[in-house]
Amino acid sequence: MWKTLAAIFRSKSQDPLIQPASEQSPVAYVTRLGKSGPADEAWLAWMSADLDRMLGALDTKTNLIDRHFLLMAIVEQTYKRRSDPQMACTCARVAELHLSEFPQIAPALKKEFDGRLPRVSIFQQYATLLTDQGEYDKAIDVCKKALSFGLQDNTQSGFQGRIERIRKQKAKRKKI
Repeated sequence: MWKTLAAIFRSKSQDPLIQPASEQSPVAYVTRLGKSGPADEAWLAWMSADLDRMLGALDTKTNLIDRHFLLMAIVEQTYKRRSDPQMACTCARVAELHLSEFPQIAPALKKEFDGRLPRVSIFQQYATLLTDQGEYDKAIDVCKKALSFGLQDNTQSGFQGRIERIRKQKAKRKKI
């Protein structure tokens, strides 16, 4: 019986019409701004949660929604590992890139999310990174930029409270 099963599986694996699952590449489709189409590398990289793949997809031309989520995913992963100087540097670099592109991204997000911006964690993560690095004024500017877009950080006091806490840390640092 084992010989028969082995022969069956061996003959199927040699059949050129039958491909192992690892060689099959199903096409993923996404709907963005009411249009459906095949997923591009930016979306696939974001969904993979593979930091190297996501970083490799930074130059991929894509729609603004997938660009936003790709950048947010990179910042999220590098932020979690910010104790590593290289990860902190990558976090800051991609956060700055995202902030520079956000004025173009925000209208597309609003359109995609029924007129409201979703939570955009990059502002609070980058502000925290900057505060940890002693760049208080820059952290406050990031919070003010978040406020200018009407964003919330899901804390009771919001970005305004975050600004006050950063100012207190800055004042405390000056006294030392």
